[in-house]
Amino acid sequence: MITLKTIVSNKDTSVTIGGNGPTIMIGERINPTGKKKLADALRKGDMDAVKAEAKAQIAAGAQILDVNVVTEDVNEMDILPRAIAAILEVADIPLCIDVNNPNALKKALDLYPGKALVNSVSAEKRSLEEVLPLVKEYNAAVIGLALDDDGIPKTAEKRLEIACRIIDAAKAIGIPKEDIIIDSLSLALGSDDQAAAVTLDSVRMINEALGVNQTLGASNVSFGLPNRIEVNKAFLPLAISAGVTCPTVNPLHVGATIMATDLILGRDRFSMRYITDYRNRNSS
Repeated sequence: MITLKTIVSNKDTSVTIGGNGPTIMIGERINPTGKKKLADALRKGDMDAVKAEAKAQIAAGAQILDVNVVTEDVNEMDILPRAIAAILEVADIPLCIDVNNPNALKKALDLYPGKALVNSVSAEKRSLEEVLPLVKEYNAAVIGLALDDDGIPKTAEKRLEIACRIIDAAKAIGIPKEDIIIDSLSLALGSDDQAAAVTLDSVRMINEALGVNQTLGASNVSFGLPNRIEVNKAFLPLAISAGVTCPTVNPLHVGATIMATDLILGRDRFSMRYITDYRNRNSS
């Protein structure tokens, strides 16, 4: 288990990732990719759909919410801060600010009332130069993607090397190692039947070599396949066992699987989280 602690917060509410604690779920649903209704709402500047997604994920056990507004005909500079402000009206858990435009990131961090998680920085030269200084300036934590100017490596060894480069670049400007969460990148099994195996090897190697917290966009593994939820449910226990401490997931679909995984791995004293989660999901 990971002993290094990454702490993020929203106002007075903080969440600790790692530190031999339970798996933390980052809710992925506030993202217009593949969600026509949400994309249409964002184009109109209608934040009711964003608030509804936030509340549903919190009810399903999400402890951090990823916020992404990037889609066609949406002005990220305008809509991202508005979406964050809307979520803050209904959510008291930390946010993961998922952004393409560093200027939009700065606007979002200006209004965020705690220690945010930034999604993301890569080892690409431009990304390191534009994102890491903002992470430092706003005392945020950041997800480091295992890719560089040559793209996503095909080997676990290369992904570990990139993770080291991101951590070194962050350290050079005063960002501590505990504020870096590595994403080894989960790719679609539908186009490469070895994609999940390489990702899991990467997670294990990064865990053993660096001991940092790790996330994955877990649902990417099933993209293009039938019965995607079952593939995701099979993948997550393996990823958590390998060293993923805060997967980015749909908690409505896989939250119970994550709770059961922690229970089996001995991370749930007296089974209380699992039982409480079961009661919450079956209370209506």
